Amino acid sequence: FAGLADVSISEDLPVEGEITVPVGSHSPDEDYSTLDEPVRDTIMRDLKAVGKKFIHVMYPKKSSALLRDWDLWGPLVLCVSLALMLQGGSADSKDDGGPQFAEVFVIIWFGAVVITLNSKLLGGTISFFQSLCVLGYCVLPLTVAMLVCRLVLLAGSGTVSFIIRLIVVVAMFGWSTLASTAFLADSQPPNRKALVVYPIFLFYFVISWMILTFTPQ
Repeated sequence: FAGLADVSISEDLPVEGEITVPVGSHSPDEDYSTLDEPVRDTIMRDLKAVGKKFIHVMYPKKSSALLRDWDLWGPLVLCVSLALMLQGGSADSKDDGGPQFAEVFVIIWFGAVVITLNSKLLGGTISFFQSLCVLGYCVLPLTVAMLVCRLVLLAGSGTVSFIIRLIVVVAMFGWSTLASTAFLADSQPPNRKALVVYPIFLFYFVISWMILTFTPQ
């Protein structure tokens, strides 16, 4: 370090970086926090956000609404509702229905995780939780199909009942697949979209098959 002794620093040399904090007026929105608002307002805001995502799924189009402000509350509610309806009448018998509920719950979430990992490995540009959000919210049409099938089964389980349930399940299966691909298609490389859509097709097909073959105990 002998050569450093001859190095001199001019006093006029400016210091790099900004070391002063600009003082200015803050808007009320900048100082407002969710910790300051009533619990009721927080709950209503979250419910409205979930409702808007449901509307986007029922009227699918290429949009970033589900990706911009993702959440897992809607998918959790749909998953629990679908699992409860699929557990049949075993909850009223000696069997508490726990394994059936767990199987449906695990299949839905494990399938969504596998599809998300597949999408990321193929070069997808959305985050892990954004993909889970879209796949979970797009279960809504199949949840509606399950509710309709339960109502149809109350009237009987003959051939006519099966045909009605088949039409409803196929229609909602197509709706879920188209809705999910409408949100996720643009996030994939053009030459790999088919590799992403195929697992999504299988994911909703398995759920649809569980709904169609459901018979109350």
